[in-house]
Amino acid sequence: MAEKTLLLWPNGAPGALGTEDRDVPSLTVFEPAPDKANGAAVVVCPGGGYGGLADHEGAPVARWLSTLGVTGFVLRYRLGPRYRHPVMLGDAARAIRLVRTRAAGWKLDPARVGILGFSAGGHLASTAATHFDHGKPDAPDPIDQHSSRPNVAILIYPVISLLHPYAHVGSRENLLGKDAPDDLVRSLSNETQVTAQTPPTFLIHTAEDKGVPAENSLLFALALRKAGVPLEMHLYERGPHGFGLAEKDPVLGDWPARCAAWLNVRGFLTKGA
Repeated sequence: MAEKTLLLWPNGAPGALGTEDRDVPSLTVFEPAPDKANGAAVVVCPGGGYGGLADHEGAPVARWLSTLGVTGFVLRYRLGPRYRHPVMLGDAARAIRLVRTRAAGWKLDPARVGILGFSAGGHLASTAATHFDHGKPDAPDPIDQHSSRPNVAILIYPVISLLHPYAHVGSRENLLGKDAPDDLVRSLSNETQVTAQTPPTFLIHTAEDKGVPAENSLLFALALRKAGVPLEMHLYERGPHGFGLAEKDPVLGDWPARCAAWLNVRGFLTKGA
């Protein structure tokens, strides 16, 4: 299906510092074939250390989701150092709300809207999964009336902790600056923010990851376990950081199939569920 890009705020994003592409957060929609569409949706957050957006973690991933019958939405969120938290979280929350608001037009189920992120995009996805609200029924903007809580989270070699010794310092500094208050750093170390309301989560990491240590996923998985949140995690022995769909790797390239099986368990691949 042809893709289409929508602005999250057609009249200008809150806090925008200009009108260039980098100031205009958007969603690019990748719809599955009508005979395959199942009504589920996933917002995709590419990585890039909160300073860029990796192409191989965007459109190819949304196209893969569309082969499963899931409508993929690639989020272009605003980046540091030009922008700081909470701008990025605001963009992700707006994306989830927008998908729910327009669900009928895309023939989607607003109760099956997930978020998927790689690396720093995984931090953003985990932030959306732990720092959400249920919408404001009396908000003047109808989009703001919807919940920003994703129904599932898929985190691929994610940045989770901003605390020593496992933090990815570049991501932390792009998100918060060099001298962020300790309480803010801790509040965005998302292993500390998991509750029973955190959505079911799927995690992928490699033990060899030198960019973002596997402890990031392990700490989040342990927090999910403690909170009683359903999870699935695959820790591969080998592989670098940033492998995306890993289509040329016979071992790592298996993760999309594992993720699809988990999405099926979660009811995301059932037509009309």
